[in-house]
Amino acid sequence: MKIPNFDDIIRAHELIGGIIHRTPVMTCSTINRMTGSELFFKCENLQKTGAFKFRGACNAVFSLTDEQATHGVGTHSSGNHAAALAFAASLRGIPAQIVMPSNSPDIKKKAVAGYGGIITFCEPTLESRETTLLHIAGQTGVEIIHPYNNTNVIAGQGTAAKELLELYPDLDIVMCPVGGGGLLSGTALSVKALIPDCRVIAAEPSGADDAYRSFKAGYLIPSIHPKTIADGLLTSLGELNFHIISRNVDDIITVSEESIIQGMQLIWERMKLIIEPSSAVPLAALLENKERFQNKRIGIILSGGNIDLQNLPF
Repeated sequence: MKIPNFDDIIRAHELIGGIIHRTPVMTCSTINRMTGSELFFKCENLQKTGAFKFRGACNAVFSLTDEQATHGVGTHSSGNHAAALAFAASLRGIPAQIVMPSNSPDIKKKAVAGYGGIITFCEPTLESRETTLLHIAGQTGVEIIHPYNNTNVIAGQGTAAKELLELYPDLDIVMCPVGGGGLLSGTALSVKALIPDCRVIAAEPSGADDAYRSFKAGYLIPSIHPKTIADGLLTSLGELNFHIISRNVDDIITVSEESIIQGMQLIWERMKLIIEPSSAVPLAALLENKERFQNKRIGIILSGGNIDLQNLPF
């Protein structure tokens, strides 16, 4: 599998620029005072399908040749990539076979169905997700688009940080959450190409800390029975993603569930933005480590806003 670079991100941006939303960057003086930092929030919760995932899915779908796209696309996902791929496929006029864990949030199941995805439910394990998808691919001939361990997906995700740095080229740090690593690896490629001295720091729930442990150990450590309110970060880090992250990311910080909820509530209340728990993880890291980030200009990618309003944690 080809390791993507910043040139791939530039090409992705040219390909999908007319399809995606160029999401706004917002600030909040109250949260700045609370953290002692100057924060710039890239609002991917306002992206089409409600998450950054549409960037990568869109680039992957529209990068396929007509022959590759003949039978459609397929993936496994707990929600955001599933919805993004289903919508991107519908825009190209091809079917999308989506394998979803049975415990995926109802709001995300409804979204995938609403975008025309053909859903097959499976047990909530990575093994079940992968074997179910391979079985469907064998029957239908779909082109598999992995949620994060995919060159075109990573390149698409990197366009969010590219847009952020084109607006604010003097940031000290760029932060995002990490689950499978698609957003983080794409972000790191963009940041290090555009501002080599800018630090890239990821945040991860302590109850789903395989990326943190892998980063510190220097080799991949799979996630086993992760538990966190940030359901978008339950997946294990991908091999391609780890290769990029280990060479381009400066640090990964773990955070408590309490801080994730606090960060989420702050953004809802102070910024009037609907975000899902995964989006609040970087702010949680700032709230837990205020001295480390004092007086820094920090870009934060708010990864998504797809949440069940009937089951808020506050």
